[in-house]
Amino acid sequence: MEPVLPTTPFGRRTLSLAQVASQMVAKQRPPEAAVHKWNIFRALCTARERLGVSERSLAVLNALLTFHPETVLTGNDLIVFPSNEQIALRAHGMPSSTMRRHLALLVDAGLIIRRDSPNGKRYARKGRGGAVSQAFGFDLSPLVARAAEIEGLAETVMAEERAFRYARERITLARRDIVKMIATGLDEAIPLPSIGQGPSTWENVHASFRAVASRITTNASLAELEQIAAELGALAEDLLKALESHVKQSNMGANGASNEHHIQNSNPKPPIELEPALQNSRAAAPSSPTPEPKRTAEIVFPLSTVLGACPDIADYATGDIFHWRDLLAAAGVARKALGVSSSAWEAAQAVMGEKSAAIVIAAILQRGAAITSAGGYLRELTRKAQANEFSIGPMLMALIGAKNREKKRA
Repeated sequence: MEPVLPTTPFGRRTLSLAQVASQMVAKQRPPEAAVHKWNIFRALCTARERLGVSERSLAVLNALLTFHPETVLTGNDLIVFPSNEQIALRAHGMPSSTMRRHLALLVDAGLIIRRDSPNGKRYARKGRGGAVSQAFGFDLSPLVARAAEIEGLAETVMAEERAFRYARERITLARRDIVKMIATGLDEAIPLPSIGQGPSTWENVHASFRAVASRITTNASLAELEQIAAELGALAEDLLKALESHVKQSNMGANGASNEHHIQNSNPKPPIELEPALQNSRAAAPSSPTPEPKRTAEIVFPLSTVLGACPDIADYATGDIFHWRDLLAAAGVARKALGVSSSAWEAAQAVMGEKSAAIVIAAILQRGAAITSAGGYLRELTRKAQANEFSIGPMLMALIGAKNREKKRA
């Protein structure tokens, strides 16, 4: 007797056109088609967003696959008929109501087909030889019929993930190179030639770099990341050429000085003063010794909180930031790139403490273009801290709140 495959669900469940289409695809599959059930399940996990299924739905599907005795799905014996209690048990104790909802989602996604019995029960009828002649339950044949489609979607998703990783790696490497080359240029007071139509001072280069880096968001598309990577890569290449040019000129100058038996200064101009107003105030200040600044009580926040609020400071570290000494070293590099003079930095450390001053530099860096003069802003915060009018806590909480709002928008 030829078994009859039911088409419509039992009870009040309706038949949708999507379910009819799924049954048509399953019916048209070649009889010899076969797939490894766990390989196709892994592909489903990778492409689940494209197929519109959640992790919980996949947990239910995983439970259904365990009821099929063979590893390879092929032929016509692809109907499994476990009870709701058995499915829930193998789905790690999932509540029955939740399990039933995800079974319906799997049916709507076209990954399984309901083959309901006349009374809605799931069971198998066996013939004289003990073989199953008719089964009522869930048909896994769509997994075989759609295997090529599912594997293609999984490959597309993996290719996109690789492209995202590569773009982010390019950005990370370019950011690291740019930051350290800017720090070298500032430390050595290297005169920077005009870079194309762009900035011609290290401070403007850093401002340009921060403007590009500020466009990196958690929900940035692949095209946006590739554009940012290209811009940062071009800037890093220009800076490297400028440093290499300076090294060549220095070597030529050293050779000429050796031949003429005297040394010439290759950098006659003094280092760029990043806070010109401060220079005038120094000139006008009396020569009498200044009193020791009053140091405020240092309130140290957990390092993880600081890094969560100010992740950009990691670009200025030599490696991962695991300890406070790593953050202090990174802040020392960042303050040079921000154009904060040594006197402003030392005054902030004297009043706030080394750790608090490093946190403030990280926060200023995170705010990016919102602060036009980092040195002047730091001096103002130092003055307020000395008068007990400034606290780091609200600054960090504001940055954390801004990041949380950005995540919600993503």
